[in-house]
Amino acid sequence: RTMQVAPRYEDVVGEVGSFLEAQATLVRSAGADPASIAIDPGIGFGKTVVHNTELLRRLGDLVAIGYPVVIGASRKTFLGKLSGSDVAADRDNATIATTALAVAAGAACVRVHEVERSRQVADVAWAIARSREGPAEAPI
Repeated sequence: RTMQVAPRYEDVVGEVGSFLEAQATLVRSAGADPASIAIDPGIGFGKTVVHNTELLRRLGDLVAIGYPVVIGASRKTFLGKLSGSDVAADRDNATIATTALAVAAGAACVRVHEVERSRQVADVAWAIARSREGPAEAPI
């Protein structure tokens, strides 16, 4: 009920990244296989539009932590605020933009509503982002 009431961060990427890294360390110390850990910055949860856009803009910082990063921005309210769309189902183009940017930045997984279109976008974004490294198959 209150997570969207005045969320505050000094450095949203640094704070979220530190929290996720600490949680991953905690579950590893409890015996979890490191290969089974992924991190999710919680796009849309307890964050402003500025927080969400900063997390996406600096996604590489989270990828650098060393765990696969999951992004779930599909149809989120902040996309409506950025695109001017009050209807969630009308935010698919905005979602496609976040999908392309997230995959290009190294996200391992994206949660979307429009799977077929998003897969095509992810494949192209991955291929372009990795074009200097030679051909590679998309991870998602």
